[in-house]
This record gives sequence, structure tokens and C-alpha cells, in this order.
Amino acid sequence: MNDTLKESIKLVPEQPGCYLYYDKAGEIIYVGKAKNLKRRVYSYFHKQHESAKTTVLVSQIDKLEYIITDSEAESLILESHLIKQHKPKYNILLKDDKKYPYFLITDEDFPRIQVVRKKNLNPDKGRFYGPYTDLGAMYATLDFLKKLFPLKQCKTPKFSNRPCLYYHIGKCLAPCQGKVIPEEYQKLIKQVELFLSGKQSELLKQIQAQMQKYAEAEQFEKAAKMRDSYLDLQKTLERQKVVYENTKLNEDIIAVLYEDGILAIVIMMIREGRLIDKKDFSYFVDNIDKTEYFETFFRDYYTNLKLEFPDKIVSKDLAEIGQKDLYEDWLKILSGKKVQINYASRGKYSELYELALKNATNLLENAKLKKMAQIRDDFNEVGSYLAEKLKLQNFPNRIECYDISHIQGTNTVASMVVFQNGLSKKSAYRKFKIKSTEGKPDDFMSMKEVLTRRLKKLGQPKWEKPDLIIIDGGKGQLSSVMQIVDEFGIADIDFVSLAKREEEVFLPNESKSILLPRESNALYLIQRIRDEAHRFAITYHRELRSKTLKKS
Repeated sequence: MNDTLKESIKLVPEQPGCYLYYDKAGEIIYVGKAKNLKRRVYSYFHKQHESAKTTVLVSQIDKLEYIITDSEAESLILESHLIKQHKPKYNILLKDDKKYPYFLITDEDFPRIQVVRKKNLNPDKGRFYGPYTDLGAMYATLDFLKKLFPLKQCKTPKFSNRPCLYYHIGKCLAPCQGKVIPEEYQKLIKQVELFLSGKQSELLKQIQAQMQKYAEAEQFEKAAKMRDSYLDLQKTLERQKVVYENTKLNEDIIAVLYEDGILAIVIMMIREGRLIDKKDFSYFVDNIDKTEYFETFFRDYYTNLKLEFPDKIVSKDLAEIGQKDLYEDWLKILSGKKVQINYASRGKYSELYELALKNATNLLENAKLKKMAQIRDDFNEVGSYLAEKLKLQNFPNRIECYDISHIQGTNTVASMVVFQNGLSKKSAYRKFKIKSTEGKPDDFMSMKEVLTRRLKKLGQPKWEKPDLIIIDGGKGQLSSVMQIVDEFGIADIDFVSLAKREEEVFLPNESKSILLPRESNALYLIQRIRDEAHRFAITYHRELRSKTLKKS
């Protein structure tokens, strides 16, 4: 730590605000917020850090600056703005959010509705609604809005002296030709905004009142159009699931899952007691701290939310973040109203959270399939990377993985799963009853037995020779297996083991492990193979245990 930095730390005040760390090149490498700036900054330089990332960060800090705010909630808003502006390399950045579009109601005398991306969220352009994560549903909504509300379609008039085709087919009121007065058009815009805000019940009442008004004035053509709009909207409402009868509760239910480098987040939007939308977000991340990533997502999502805020946000995952009072204050500043946070600990909220969790599970599985499809398409690149990093003599076309399952040594079994060119080959899976360790838990001996039985079958029909064998476990499991390999004199098959805790890969006769990058397709592939071996072993163990219980 240089002398200038030491002096700067002494001057940091005991007030809320944001701190910015710079490296020697003058680049901002980290932005943080604190209720007490002095205490937070002091902790970086005067205590041991468990996180390797934080240790590396501190070693690169050359200068610090700070900005004082009136409250911790304001520092939270400022921190989000600074991270978005500077993109510091040690802050978590969710890189996929630009793919989600928004609706824009343009700021014109006669506004139009458009689809825009996040990077174009300029408040001078008009009012935004979103984000929308399902493109198909979003464009279906846009078609429905254009059918229900005949808004202006063109930026500039197609003709100088007559309306275009949109007017003649009832999809535009032709404001460019003076066919509608601004006051009537603005009423239409307000109705679109009610729909996009989830206030369909209020919109129905307005359309019904207009229909009655036109009927009483004997403007039957306009009344008929209002009737058709009313019926179309009513059908849409009937398709939405009723969560609470006779209520106007507006809530977001959030569920989060993390597995094998994939973060899956589902937000179920309940407006006026109806489930009106479900938003799915999935990210491939390089860190196993689900809570840290979720907190970043939570702040980013509600900072950029262009829909009406809910009255309550419900999520068990928010309990892991904590700071409920702080985030409720922050949400109040963003939304201009009180937004409660509920941890879904019991009752109807717990049931709704479980429903959101089911959707998150489905999203996670789909993301896994998408990732595996990418690995399959790029397997030459993934296999070459594995061969280089793990010092393999073979290109890993055929990979076998082995796992052991038992309860205190009873019904011990082993699984063998096979992946060919990045795809599971279930016809080649095998399961083994372990005989040498019955009644005594000994994973080393069990792994020795299964590999002995497997290697004896090399060259036999339906027992194709593998290029790479992965052992589920650490250095000890691999060492026990290599004793068998040496006895058989096998030199043309590669062996590694994968330890789950830190996802370390161990090589034969090497003391140091290899850590593949968390975000790499290579690590994801061998994790999936290991998890499949684990699943297959547990399934077989449960079958045997069930048979044993039935016999007894």
C-alpha cells in the first residue's frame, strides 16, 4: 500500500456513500457502497479475506475516491449508476441483459408503439414498458394492441392528401390527415398504458363505458368496435390464471436456482390478483456464489424496470441477501411508492414461491440442454481444449465416468456412463453391484473393484475402449485406480478425477490440481458427465435398497 493511499484511508468519513478503487493505470477496478464508508474501506486493508478474488483486488488498489450520500438507499442507487457507467472488472456484470426488449410509446403529438432494446432506453424518446423475456409473447401482445387500439403506424405520412391502407382496414385513425382530434387519440394512448401496466380490469370498465356512450348517441358503428374490443380483452383476461379471487394485489414472485455455472431466475407477475406474465432470465456465470449474482440481478432488474412496480416482492432467495429495510427504502425511491419485501416463509406466499421454483427448475434444465447442444456443435474445439489443459494423449471422443453410491456400506453400487463426442450414449451405460465392500464403507476399494471389472472387458463386444476415464472423487480415488491400471499395464487410456468441492481436476502422479475456468464449456462438459454418473449410481442404489426392504 502506497503512502498516498494510506493517507486517503485515514480521511474517509463515517457516512453513507460509494467508494471507487483505481489501479496504477488509473482505471476504476471496483465500485462499492456502504452505510459507513470508513468502516467498510478500512476492512479491505486490515483483515484477512476468505475470497481469493478480494485478495487479488486489494493487491491492485492504487488509489481510492468516495462520494457521500444522504442515506444508504441513495448510495445503492449511485453504486448501480457508477457500475453501469464504468463497468469495473471486479464488479459482477450480468452480460446477457441487452437481449431483452421493451415497448416504447413515442413522445410525439400522435404517439406510436415500437419495440426497442435496452441500449436505446433514452427517456427523451418517450415512455418505456418492459423488459420482455419471451419474444414470441411480446410480438403477440404487440399484434393484439394494434388490433385493439388503432394507433398511428407510420413515422411520416405515406400520402400527402389521403389516408393509407392502415386507415381503411381499421388499424389506424389517420391522425396525419386530421381524422382524429388529439384529445381522442390521447385517450387511446392512456388505454394502451393501462393494458401494459397490468390494469386490464380498469381498462375493461373504460371500454364498457365508451361502448355505452356511443350506443346512447346512436353511433352504432363505433359502439360495435368498442364491443369487439371489450370481448377480445375479456378473452385475454380469461386465459390469465386467477391467483387471488376478488382482490387487487400486485406482486412479483421470484425464484432462483444455480447449478453447474447456470443461474436461472423466474419472475411471476401477479397484477390485480391474476398471473399476467412470467419472465425468464438465465445467465452463464463464472462464480458459485448464487446470492452475489442474484443481488446484482435484483438491483439491475428493478433499476431498469419500465413497468408499474408491484406492491410486494416475494422470494425466499431475498432472505439470503438480507438488508430488507435497506432494499424497501431503495425500492420506494425508485418507484415513488411503498414496496414490501416478503420472504415467502409460509401460507399462500410459500405456495406461490414453490410454483415459481418449478418454473425455474424447467428454465434451468432448458438452459442445460442449450449449453450441451452448443458443446456438441463445438466439440472439436472443446475436446482439443480438454486435451491441452489436462495433458491428454488421446482426443477425448469417448469419455467414461464412474461413481460409487451406498449408505454406510450397504447395497454398494457403481455406475458407468458414456459420452461420445459430447453426447450421452445411454445404450453403453453400465451398472455394477460391488461385492468386495459389503457392510463396510470403502469408496477406494469399491472404485478399485469396478475398474478391475471394467478393464478386464477391454476388447470384448459392446465394451469399446474409452479415450478418457473420469473418476468422481479426489486425488485418493485416482491413486487407488491407478494401482489397477499399472497392474493391467494399460498405457493408452487417459485417467483423471474430478473433486466436487472446488471442481479440481487431478492427474495421475501430479500433486497439484488443475482448475479449468468456471465459464468454460470444457468444465461444464465434465461436470455434466460427473453429475450423470452420480444420478445413475443413486438411481440404481435406490432400486436395490427398495428390493431389500421389500424382502425384509
